[in-house]
Amino acid sequence: MAKKEKQVIGRLDVIDLPDLGVKNIHAKIDTGAYRSSLHCKKVHEESGVLYFTIHTDTGYKEYATKDWAQKIVKSSNGKAQKRYVIKTRMRVFNKNYMASISLTDRSEMKNPLLIGRKILTNKFIVDVSKKNLSYESKKKS
Repeated sequence: MAKKEKQVIGRLDVIDLPDLGVKNIHAKIDTGAYRSSLHCKKVHEESGVLYFTIHTDTGYKEYATKDWAQKIVKSSNGKAQKRYVIKTRMRVFNKNYMASISLTDRSEMKNPLLIGRKILTNKFIVDVSKKNLSYESKKKS
């Protein structure tokens, strides 16, 4: 059986979250983070439904899902916190990958999406000298 070639991805990229209707979201590729995380506001749960608001390229958009979990996540400052986690498709290099993404306030960060190694493993090699490789590929097609 032939080994699958891994795609080279840079330290930053612009990708899509098709299930959420989000196009061209700026992402930081972070091999130090286990799970991906997405900048959200107004995250709360009511009667088994998770509600959250995302800033998209067309403004703020509210979402609701019954498919969610809560996980303990250790943030970059070393503090563990309980976060809501959703599963959604992430479109990179014109290919969809199912991703587990924690919802958190990333307003202090430069990029609203952080892509962690859970989605990167066995699919991508990170070249920190490059950026926007998936986005450039999308613009050409």
